[in-house]
Amino acid sequence: MKIKKTNRPPRPASTPASAPASEPGALRRTVAEAQAAAPRRDRPAGQSAAGQGSAGQGAGNKTAGNKGAGSRGAKPARPAGRPDARPARDTGGRDGSRPAPDDGHQPAGTQRLFFALKVPANLVGPLREAQRKLRGNWRRVDADQLHVTLAYLPAVPVDRVDDLKRLGVTLMQDLAPMQVSLRGTGYYPNEGSPRVWFVKVEAEGLPELAQALRDGIHALGLETDEQPFKGHITLARKKGPAPRVPPLTFTHGWQAGGAVLYRSILRKTGPIHETASSFRFRAPLPTTPDPLAPDLLTPDSAPDTPPAEPAVTDPQ
Repeated sequence: MKIKKTNRPPRPASTPASAPASEPGALRRTVAEAQAAAPRRDRPAGQSAAGQGSAGQGAGNKTAGNKGAGSRGAKPARPAGRPDARPARDTGGRDGSRPAPDDGHQPAGTQRLFFALKVPANLVGPLREAQRKLRGNWRRVDADQLHVTLAYLPAVPVDRVDDLKRLGVTLMQDLAPMQVSLRGTGYYPNEGSPRVWFVKVEAEGLPELAQALRDGIHALGLETDEQPFKGHITLARKKGPAPRVPPLTFTHGWQAGGAVLYRSILRKTGPIHETASSFRFRAPLPTTPDPLAPDLLTPDSAPDTPPAEPAVTDPQ
């Protein structure tokens, strides 16, 4: 399903109020209701709606008046509240993979966060078996770090984390568990020297949930990455010359009963993901009618019954 990217708050859906919350239109409506219940707060100081810091621009004007500011070779002032290398600019591609930034830069007072589905323990074996095929300078993702990213936030002020927790509860409490399926492996980028090896995932309603989360995040005045959602699990990241693994196809899957808000902490050995909050999909699964229920039997399939005996009358 192709998803149209948008950075604007969603419009309330025109679906009836009785529509199930698991439908895409209902997710959109829930975002609008959450926005109305929690009015948009101002962005962090020095950050405008376009993601650029007005405070940084003022600092640049002030610097221009200092001695030597206009000399050749002077570096322009960077907007306040932005790292030297913004993670969201180099964290994704057409396949949706997001190689973790390793520059270590993070604006003061902010955190890297992301919404995701956690990969269950029963799938670790098949994925680890695939990782054993890697050779050279591939860095395998640890089993407890495997996940499906739904929305990535590169710089969240600490005092806004609770807003994201409330958004997660609002969007997910009325969703039913999702059946997630693994597909084939791929690389990012596909051409040249790949940096990430991943396996694709699919689930009904998963793209709609990812888009609803991003719309809700934007409605809160926070930023996400700018890449279209493509469900995947990152298996390894390349740190030097390394050969590719031939394509692999999986037939495994799992039933996702909820999602997680992770906090990403960068280390030299790779990112560490800590759970900031978790959310349950609390709606019941759709019930499938029993094909053998008596009220669903057709006349041809009804059980055989003996014919009624003729009534005996008194000969008198």
